[in-house]
Amino acid sequence: MEFRNFAIIAHVDHGKTTLVDAMFKQSGLFRTNQQMDNCAMDYNALERERGITILAKCTSFVWNNIKLNIVDTPGHADFGGEVERILSMVDGVLLLVDASEGPMPQTKFVLTKALALDLNPIVVINKVDKADARVDEVIDEVFDLFVALGANEKQLDFPLLYASGRNGWAVRHLNDERRDLTPLLETIVQHVPHPEIDESAPFQMLVTMLDYDQYLGRVLTGKILKGNAKINDAVHAIGPTGGIVERARLTKLLSFEGLKRIPVEYAHCGDIIAIAGLGVATVADTIASTEVTKPLKSLPIDPPTLSMIFSTNDSPLGGQEGKKLTSRMIWERLEKEAEGNISISIRRSEEQDSFEVAGRGELQLGILIETMRREGFEMSISRPQVLYKIEGNEKLEPMEELYIDLDDEFTGLIVEKITLRKGVLQDMRPSGMGKTRLKFLIPTRGLIGYHSEFLTDTRGSGIMNRSFCGYEPYKGSIEGRTKGVLISNSMGNAIPYALFFLEERGTLFVKPGDPVYEGMIIGENNKNNDLDVNPTKTKQLTNVRASGKDENIKLSPPRTISLEQALSYIQDDERVEVTPTSIRLRKRYLDQNTRKKMSRLEK
Repeated sequence: MEFRNFAIIAHVDHGKTTLVDAMFKQSGLFRTNQQMDNCAMDYNALERERGITILAKCTSFVWNNIKLNIVDTPGHADFGGEVERILSMVDGVLLLVDASEGPMPQTKFVLTKALALDLNPIVVINKVDKADARVDEVIDEVFDLFVALGANEKQLDFPLLYASGRNGWAVRHLNDERRDLTPLLETIVQHVPHPEIDESAPFQMLVTMLDYDQYLGRVLTGKILKGNAKINDAVHAIGPTGGIVERARLTKLLSFEGLKRIPVEYAHCGDIIAIAGLGVATVADTIASTEVTKPLKSLPIDPPTLSMIFSTNDSPLGGQEGKKLTSRMIWERLEKEAEGNISISIRRSEEQDSFEVAGRGELQLGILIETMRREGFEMSISRPQVLYKIEGNEKLEPMEELYIDLDDEFTGLIVEKITLRKGVLQDMRPSGMGKTRLKFLIPTRGLIGYHSEFLTDTRGSGIMNRSFCGYEPYKGSIEGRTKGVLISNSMGNAIPYALFFLEERGTLFVKPGDPVYEGMIIGENNKNNDLDVNPTKTKQLTNVRASGKDENIKLSPPRTISLEQALSYIQDDERVEVTPTSIRLRKRYLDQNTRKKMSRLEK
């Protein structure tokens, strides 16, 4: 059987997963009366909630007796490690570009990786039926991007199609009849080369993905680069440096068919398969026949740019809402994550019962924390810290390309705010429909905690996209949060009477009846200093009766803070307490006297 292995790459929300849905429906993979979920490839609960792809996933279907192996990739820059890994096991890419937005930061990122691997992209201008589509301009922008990234002549001569993934059609010319995806599938078969096959060589496969199955355990996925594989073959895993990691037999071979993995007895060279039964081998290892001694070359991954401290929850409420509390449980879970996600690195911190977790960005680490809290973990999380580089005597910091699309009326305010965060405006142009596109170069730390403020400033209409672009000399200090916090000095439950008098001090994060403890942050102070308050104070009773006076206490609704907002809100001396049911803010040192003492020592 012939194979075509290709990845769909694009910026977030440009329609990758929706296009795969349409391919499924038209391939005959599902019965005409069979129920099929939208964005079927996004089967992770968090992916469905957020409407983004987090994990790269493999699927396949047979079209005209040719097996098409497709990899759906994440579109967000924080999950770039997923994209880099899987590009090494495909022979072509489908570059999807929104007909309105045009090339965006992640478009540039994924295209850079694809061109560097000498892959020849097929360009699909998606969503051409949108009211604000600007097809001709977007084609020019795509071509300019190819040129700017140093594409060779063959890559510049890319096939071009127009599509609507949601409506399930693609055409070679805009005035062609819009029926189905046949033109796109024909183009894929014609332009994505059949994988190079060497069936006479011993079996060799580079592991590019790792996940867990409740029945099969660890499942390793990759493309067979040489030889063939069959059940019960003796193999060993070779690490990137050449050492033998483990020896085993191929007890379970799995081929992809739609959304399922199907057990097979034999797998051909060039196919993308999954292997179960190996207990130690991981991503970037080579699974090969025992006579093979050298590992296959694996791609280097861009380094993490942010880190956080994960530690045990030592608050007075610790252990009341979660079941996984100990440092050993947290460490084992982080080890499992780092094993399958090579863009995350972990190490034991100098602090007791705490670990440093480094990743690509706030979203990636926020997804990890959210996943863990849903699994029953309780933790204390520090503010994200940028990872610097030292070269010679110079301190270098990670920089981001920041693209902002917003209504014209907010342009001046946003330029001012980004400039205060050491951002430099590089481009400003109208994008039609009363909107402007801004491009900045800004330090990564300048964007920590900015997203919620940005949404407030643009009244929810602004769109912000970012992409890591390298290291530059340190840009100087950036002003942080301008307001202090209200800190509880007692333990108990918040009392309406106390909260009523605290409202004039600032914005509250708690409501009556919420449990509070000493050192817990219960609100934001109107002034720039921290203030210790008593939210459990009750009214002193007298023998004089009031006629219903106390029943008239009315409180404003508290400000609810999401996990991402909490992580970006806290300062260096504060922590986020994460449990399966609650997200609380607290000081690192709960005791008021200890806080004062540590503050003097740090100064």
